Amino acid sequence: MKYKMILIITCLFLLTSCSLFQKEPDPAELYTPTPVPTNTPLPEPVVMITEVPDPTIAAEAFLKSWQDEKYYDMYDQLARVSVDSVSVDYFRTRYNDAAVAMTLKDLSYEITSALTGPNSAQVAFHVTYDTVLAGTIGRDNVMNLVLENGQWKVQWQDTLVMPELENGNRLVMDIQVPTRGTIYDRNGVALAYQTRAYALGVVPAQVQRNYWTNLINEFSRLTGKTPQVITEMMNRAEPTQYLAIGEVTADTMEARYSYLYDYDGVYVTEYNAGRYYTEGGIGVHMIGYVLPISAEEAEDMQRQGYRVDERIGSLGIEAWGQEYLAGKRGASLYIVDAEGNTIERLSRTEAEASYSIYTTYDEQFEYDLQRAVNGLNAAVVVLERDTGRVLGMASAPGFDANLLDFNNYNSFFGGDSLYNNNRPMYNRATQGQYPLGSVFKIIGMAAALETGIYEITDTYECGHYWNELDGIELHDWTLDHEVAPSGTLNLSEALMRSCNPWFYKIGKELYQQIGPDALSNMARAFGLGSLTGIGELEEEPGNVEDPTEVFAAVQLGIGQSTLLVTPLQVARFVAAIGNGGTLYRPQVVEQIVDASGNVVAAFEPEAQGQLPVTPEHIKNIQDAMETVVRNPRGTAYSSFTQTRYEIHAKTGSASTNTGLNSNAWFAGYTNEGLADKPDIAIAVLAEFAGEGADISAPIFRRVIELYFEGQARSLYGWETGIYITRTPSPTPTNTPTPRPTRAPWEITPEEEEEYF
Repeated sequence: MKYKMILIITCLFLLTSCSLFQKEPDPAELYTPTPVPTNTPLPEPVVMITEVPDPTIAAEAFLKSWQDEKYYDMYDQLARVSVDSVSVDYFRTRYNDAAVAMTLKDLSYEITSALTGPNSAQVAFHVTYDTVLAGTIGRDNVMNLVLENGQWKVQWQDTLVMPELENGNRLVMDIQVPTRGTIYDRNGVALAYQTRAYALGVVPAQVQRNYWTNLINEFSRLTGKTPQVITEMMNRAEPTQYLAIGEVTADTMEARYSYLYDYDGVYVTEYNAGRYYTEGGIGVHMIGYVLPISAEEAEDMQRQGYRVDERIGSLGIEAWGQEYLAGKRGASLYIVDAEGNTIERLSRTEAEASYSIYTTYDEQFEYDLQRAVNGLNAAVVVLERDTGRVLGMASAPGFDANLLDFNNYNSFFGGDSLYNNNRPMYNRATQGQYPLGSVFKIIGMAAALETGIYEITDTYECGHYWNELDGIELHDWTLDHEVAPSGTLNLSEALMRSCNPWFYKIGKELYQQIGPDALSNMARAFGLGSLTGIGELEEEPGNVEDPTEVFAAVQLGIGQSTLLVTPLQVARFVAAIGNGGTLYRPQVVEQIVDASGNVVAAFEPEAQGQLPVTPEHIKNIQDAMETVVRNPRGTAYSSFTQTRYEIHAKTGSASTNTGLNSNAWFAGYTNEGLADKPDIAIAVLAEFAGEGADISAPIFRRVIELYFEGQARSLYGWETGIYITRTPSPTPTNTPTPRPTRAPWEITPEEEEEYF
């Protein structure tokens, strides 16, 4: 009670004090004068209005950046609170991982509604995820935004990626990979397929010398390599080191295993071949090979629906036909929690079997073609003359595509052979670019006739020397070979004798009378200087330049100067001469067949253009090319005296300006008209081998024999027997104590030191 009285007294005192100290109002201040009217209106009261921007514009920008996968731009549109709680790396990874997991191809969106407040907003939107393996997935979602400094910013959370991705949930795709499709030859012989296989190798020093012949023959029977090739491999190898001989399918090896069991020094290692290439690759430069997906391409390939542990086509038909050979993957898309436990499955698709590809060439003919150029750096192209179908293509040296499979034990010992100075993996037939030399005279003859600067009956003196340019003396090939000059020749005979002075003259006159591009334009019309369009194989365009001065034009007249061509281009234009003037697109795929046996694509000849040469002049060139082979004065006559087939061809020896021998060329076509053996066009190139008539013409002849007769009948000048060279390989001179018959990886370091 006492305290209540004190409180009341205190309040009364304060109230009294306020009235005591309050100032009395001035009477003048209480007076308000009546305003005097004027013509000036009073100002309108000022009202502060702040316009809130449209939040859908910000949402649209965010979603558009997502669609374009510009994750850093998206991050720049986040609200401050989101930036403080989510790093840019986490943000980007969240979106990118989701895109990879669902194999996202494209993303589209639609804003469906918006609610806007003074400082916050909600924008509803629909997202459609178009994926490779999971089909189309649609989701409705809501984006929260806040107003910061007059701009809407996104309050981000994981569920904006997909509503299910809350609390650390993530997407996981389980992929089922069908067996890769088989590549067959035109007759159904498997050339590349999946199987169990064995790596076959030997330590030469462990094999008793008197067993070599039998063992080499057995190796030959298993691998398809000739005994001569295997003998050379063993003779050149370090005697005490493991030598990779080749790979054999499980069925073949297991049927012959007992024949190898008793040999010391022989090692047989089984492996699961994800891709097995018959005999190392029949037509390996055309088939190509597969390789593991690299770290650099892993994410991109995952987006395309591949697993990172797969092998994909990296060259040739394997690469070109990847979509057909890979099949369609089956897949299930799951939501899993942070611990990896499955929450739900979002989608499921079934795998579909892969397609098979059949090549345009025959396995046996291609195998023999490769043997025909063994031991050389060379290329051979065989085209069906009237269609462009590739009947054979060999590039030497070849390589064993099985060595690119790291499950193959031989890859650890033979892999270096793939990358030596001879570049065996380089396809000389389509990628090798070489000066053409005298085979180009076919084009020079066409240009001379079509421009009218010469007639077929015009003559010119073909001597040892040519001196029609001031201060320059050029010479004929007859001088180098110390034979009499060819004498007076008409234009047809000039091609038959490959007379350099005649074609120096043509190059000069075309340049001076018609124009600097007269001869080069004809070369381009023959398909030189551009890709053939083979498509299934990697190729180079070569080089055709317009001469900038008369000396370059003269050199171009004999196929030199800066001219570069591929053997495939040469076979193609020679085929066009033979078929009457049509340039066909070369093709190496005969048909593509689905798992049910339905042909989904088949070879059809594809004409790409006509040579700008009249039928009369084409006939002149055809006749001249026939005399190269049939006239005793023809440059290739001696190589074909025992050949009964009608052949039209041209020799060539192209200077390389390297100080080495010339590149040897021979190109031509047949004109047999057989119903069961279509006529063919062939181009042969042997690097630094010398004269085309001496080296490439005999190879051409062998190709003719292989094609029409199924076997080689005449020897090369450097052979003592078919596929046996004159110079025998040296035999081992020492036979160390045999090692234990165990695989090389089973030898201990102590045993290694003892035996080696």
